[in-house]
Amino acid sequence: MLEMALSGGVMNAIASSSKSKSKIKLKEKRAFDAQAFLDSAGVARKIVEYRRSQKIYAQGEPATSVMYIQTGGVKLSVVNEVGKEAVVGILGPGDFFGEGCLAGQRICMGTATAITPAAILVIEKNEMMQVLHAERALSDRFMSYILSRNIRIEEDLIDQLFNSSEKRLARTLLLLARYGKDSQPQKMLPKVSQEMLAEMIGTTRSRVNFFMNKFRKLGFIQYNGGLHVHSSLLSIVLHE
Repeated sequence: MLEMALSGGVMNAIASSSKSKSKIKLKEKRAFDAQAFLDSAGVARKIVEYRRSQKIYAQGEPATSVMYIQTGGVKLSVVNEVGKEAVVGILGPGDFFGEGCLAGQRICMGTATAITPAAILVIEKNEMMQVLHAERALSDRFMSYILSRNIRIEEDLIDQLFNSSEKRLARTLLLLARYGKDSQPQKMLPKVSQEMLAEMIGTTRSRVNFFMNKFRKLGFIQYNGGLHVHSSLLSIVLHE
């Protein structure tokens, strides 16, 4: 299941069942001026830069901060009792994470890892609670994000239950490329392995490899200094 919160205008991405097809509208995010927030009153906030593959926090560590991605990408993953890891989300610029501490979560339920060099705004729990009460613009932005992500979780569940692995992969690639935003999508994805894609959509690496080759031959994706995703890939998602 992906926990990626996306921004954007209106894009009709489809999570279709055997009987019906429900359209997913990706909502536009309002900009959050991180530098203005840093310059405002209070000191319990800072920007931290992480290298690719560096852990931001680990599963089981105390949950003490809310984080906001300024640049780069972050992978959220969990490990079960026997050591098997599952990727539950890929986040990008404009996304919050770690907000469970605001609802009383005492430990991190998963691990956050930078998948590209990343700049993260780290806001201590008490500071975040204070500014949510004091700064309406941030409070509105944060609530909009949380509500949009709840909708996304429901859409991801429908996707897992009713869509084929081919459609799930196409939808995941479009979400990773952040299609649906009013601004230009990034098109070239951060480095995401086929193993990671397989974990995210609940299939095998060999199936992912098969569909990626198919998408490349059809011109939906291309490899040119990285993985580029074209909007034509929507035809796979929208196809009955």
